[in-house]
Amino acid sequence: MPPRLFLLAVALPLALGAQRTPLTIDRLVASPALAGVSPVAPTWSPDSRTLAFLWNDRGAPARELWMVNADGRGLRRMAGVADGASDVTWANDARAVYFLRGGDIWRVPVASAPANTATRLPDDTSTPTRLTSDGGGKSDLALSPDGRSLAFLRDGDLWLVDAGGGAPERLTTLAAAAIGHVPLGTYYRRDAEVGTATWGGSAPAYAWSPDSRRIAIHFVDRRRVRVVGFPYYLGDSATMNRLRRSYPGDTNETRRVGLLNVSTRRVQWLPLPDEDAVRVVDMAWSATGALLVDRESDDAIDRWIHVVAAGDTVPRLVWDDHRATRIYNDVASTWHPDGRRILMTGDLEDRYRLYALTPGERTPRALTPATSDVTGHGIAAGARDILYVSNAPSPYERHVWRIPGDGGTPVQLTTSPGHHTPIVSPDGQRLAVLSTDDVTPNELYIGDATRAGSLVRVTTSQPAAFREVPWQRARYVSVPHRTEPRYTLHVRIIEPPNMDRSKKYPVLLGPAYSNTVRNRWGGLNGMVQQMMAIEKGYIIVQVDVRGSTGYGRDFREAFLMDWGGKDLDDLESTVAWLKTLPYVDPNRLGIWGSSYGGTLTVYSLLRKPGLFQAGVAGAPATDPAFFGSDDVAIARRPQSHPATFQRGAAQYAANLRDHLLIIHGMEDDVVPFKTTVDLAEALMRAGKNFDVAFAPAATHGWTQRPYYARYLLQKMVDHFDRYLGGGPRP
Repeated sequence: MPPRLFLLAVALPLALGAQRTPLTIDRLVASPALAGVSPVAPTWSPDSRTLAFLWNDRGAPARELWMVNADGRGLRRMAGVADGASDVTWANDARAVYFLRGGDIWRVPVASAPANTATRLPDDTSTPTRLTSDGGGKSDLALSPDGRSLAFLRDGDLWLVDAGGGAPERLTTLAAAAIGHVPLGTYYRRDAEVGTATWGGSAPAYAWSPDSRRIAIHFVDRRRVRVVGFPYYLGDSATMNRLRRSYPGDTNETRRVGLLNVSTRRVQWLPLPDEDAVRVVDMAWSATGALLVDRESDDAIDRWIHVVAAGDTVPRLVWDDHRATRIYNDVASTWHPDGRRILMTGDLEDRYRLYALTPGERTPRALTPATSDVTGHGIAAGARDILYVSNAPSPYERHVWRIPGDGGTPVQLTTSPGHHTPIVSPDGQRLAVLSTDDVTPNELYIGDATRAGSLVRVTTSQPAAFREVPWQRARYVSVPHRTEPRYTLHVRIIEPPNMDRSKKYPVLLGPAYSNTVRNRWGGLNGMVQQMMAIEKGYIIVQVDVRGSTGYGRDFREAFLMDWGGKDLDDLESTVAWLKTLPYVDPNRLGIWGSSYGGTLTVYSLLRKPGLFQAGVAGAPATDPAFFGSDDVAIARRPQSHPATFQRGAAQYAANLRDHLLIIHGMEDDVVPFKTTVDLAEALMRAGKNFDVAFAPAATHGWTQRPYYARYLLQKMVDHFDRYLGGGPRP
């Protein structure tokens, strides 16, 4: 080939490759998903040789069943389970898995792939066997420890079926139907059910005892909860949907723990106090048949751990704790690998630490360092060691660590920046990890659970179109607080590509919320951030306001009964620091967020006018009288703290001078649409100009339906473009 033609042949593909499709709201909400479909629900086989998980490598919404060897090789799709599956449960012999599909229970054989096989194998064409044929909304499938029965939830009750198949039998008759006629929202729940609470607690809906003779059940009864009407406007005529929905100070749902005798079908309820004001954090069986029940008051002030001895029905209090300043609490518990002690995550000191509690002893023993926070459960790794997740060595990340069962020097197992979620094999030797960072959605890795640096990547979920986008990595900085020098603020910044620091750029602070300064993929909101930076030239900023975890107990608990108060000072300190940067345009600053982020947006525009020139508030919680039953953890109750409930935003309506857009779903039952109507009335009475965008059937998560997301997010983008303008200016 002549030299000039060769150069042209090389240059043409490069030139074509330089042309990429811009990010738009339409692209961000389209299907198949631009970011692909990440793997979920990794589950180890009992022999620790194979990992099952759900994934779709083509970006289609329905996840399929996949297998991979413990060494990360032999990745294969179970082709017979290609049209969506859930609730994967291994057979005890590790030669099959049970799963739910289309409302029924299925079983598919799993053959072990040879050792040292190829990284990717052809599809496994094993044919699944259908074990039930009655359909219905089955969920929470679990095999009994003896391998003879499968339990599941349906219609608010617990059911049982032989592991070989047959007609399911209803074990409980406790359920009561929902009173609402529109199945939308967080509070659209059955009046009574074996299941999870509306808010709070990671406790399972039920748990088999190790001898398969008893099942601990979590029963939720809402029949004493206030009934609230939510107008529904779609259909032939407007109707009033009725939901059980309590406000702070109201009677909450009752949460009970019972022991179901599998042979007699009788339930023995545990005599635990204050069941309508206490959530169940965790419940778990020990290998010897003792049941742990971890409970915390709805206001987070008190915590109790009880143990029911094997064969008994009377709970014994083994530990309790009280602190009046607590807010939302990130605690958990399970059994220690020795089966005798309890592993509990607690906030007994400045940081969340992992403790070992011996029943009968008053003081738990700290196992993890006092300089970082533990997130979630301690995880048994074999018979001796413990794995846990911590924000060491950086508050912006979450890493997996290993320690001996009696404490000792921690070993960091994950080393790449980001957030890592571990799933340890039953023998404690292998580790599956779901890992994510600023520019990468969750991917699955497998490695050695005893040493660092051994993880190998199993999945690649993002399509080619995703890899063509110049996603911008965030940088993380610490900022001094202007008015409270004891605090240091932590800030996350995404800058436009090829930013010219000799010019001035607009800044968007958002989405505003607590616990946002994290090196992890941000989903749809994260892609909106990237679009605004890459395509429109905005600098994107987030700050962890008080109430965030990872910066000590004092900073976290300073949020108590003070939303829309000194958290605004945290925003103001961040803005003051931003204005010191020569490339920030101080006259083009915006803020946005949803839920509490919408609260921050509204209150900052009303209580600190001029701090931002434009704001977009999604589903803003602006009237504490309409907070939820879980919010007593930050607001307490009007009976004990009446002044807290006089902090509504409407009283500041006359202060509005900047450009406000409120976005709200009309079927939002978490932050009722009524509160936005009330605020709009106050703003209109004050003669203020503002905008409102609504979606008729959107709930609190107003971007859940793609067509709502497209409409409302575009309204937000247009609002900032109109009042701030993207890109640099001289």
